[in-house]
Amino acid sequence: MGHVKRAFKYRFYPTDAQAVELSRTFGCVRKVYNLALAARTEAWTRQERVNYNQTSALLTAWKKTEELAFLNDVSSVPLQQTLRHLQTAFTNFFSKRAKYPRFKSRKKSRKSAEYTTSGFRFRDGRLTLAKMAEPLEIVWSRPLPKGARPSTVTVSQDSAGRWFVSLLCDDLTVKSLPATDAAVGVDVGLNHLLTLSTGEKIANPRHERTNRARLAKAQRTLARKARGDGANRRKARLKVAKIHARIADRRRDGLHKLTTRLVRENQTIVIEDLTVRNMVKNRNLARAISDAAWAEFRSLLEYKAQWYGREVIAVDRFFPSSQLCSVCGTLQGKMPLHVRTWTCATCGTAHDRDVNAARNLLAAGRAVSACGAGVRPQRRTPGGQSAMKQEASRREP
Repeated sequence: MGHVKRAFKYRFYPTDAQAVELSRTFGCVRKVYNLALAARTEAWTRQERVNYNQTSALLTAWKKTEELAFLNDVSSVPLQQTLRHLQTAFTNFFSKRAKYPRFKSRKKSRKSAEYTTSGFRFRDGRLTLAKMAEPLEIVWSRPLPKGARPSTVTVSQDSAGRWFVSLLCDDLTVKSLPATDAAVGVDVGLNHLLTLSTGEKIANPRHERTNRARLAKAQRTLARKARGDGANRRKARLKVAKIHARIADRRRDGLHKLTTRLVRENQTIVIEDLTVRNMVKNRNLARAISDAAWAEFRSLLEYKAQWYGREVIAVDRFFPSSQLCSVCGTLQGKMPLHVRTWTCATCGTAHDRDVNAARNLLAAGRAVSACGAGVRPQRRTPGGQSAMKQEASRREP
């Protein structure tokens, strides 16, 4: 494939003046977003539509008022970008890809500001943002692609207080991998994170469970602090946030290594089209499913496969992968989750539940691929059908 847009994310350590300036920018971005959303919502009640150009004109008017004059103290670029983000949110809403946009919260919403090329200067590996005299002190944990020029810079601060800068560049180094005949079926689970059709089982690291005792202790300490903006409560909240950040970082790192390996070794990867957001409604399994991060695994796998010329096939969630014998194709009866091994009554083959499911997924994926069915995640194509349903509908008279 051609060049891809790729974001490179780095930690940086702002000076006190830079931290104040960025915090002020985050606040103004949130304020403008909420004002524009309120204006568009009010217009919607009058059965009128307000687009990006009209909200941009409103921003100019807001800056001239006395109570919103502070919007002139920060760069105008992130303020315009947040209006574009709001326009995208409404576009997704009207296309039925997302719910109605919500107001940003000072405490809960992500703190970020996006700068386009007119809002920053990047020279000799030094990044200087608008309204700042000094460049950011970035920890270059990995180099940018040779000759890369950032088109967009996003500055953010997470709940643990860490500062990050993300540089969006054209990466010419991403090229399709040599084609191979290898294909693999992948069954996700909780006892084992992944089970492959080759028989390999990849252990579930259970990062949240590993840190559960520390997290519970920190949360109890936070619960005892008086509510408000006191220093002690702020310190306790930060401690909880750091533990959550450590869990998320370790989980993401493991998934990146795992998905990269699968994409490098296989031309075709077959997975199950699970609806994780519905599965976490099970109160007994919600914590374990969230810790396994199946949705993030799929997301990483899909974009890496697209980058490197691989194919990801998602088999319909109603396909009985665990109940079919992968040798003779006999469909068994209901199979509770506690049944991990079973023997086919027809051919006598002893099956490991997860390995058998992975092999059935691989066979179904190959059949779908041979028939030419387009397989797209349903969350990206609202109202669409997954591949197995498409094949069934084609066979109907």
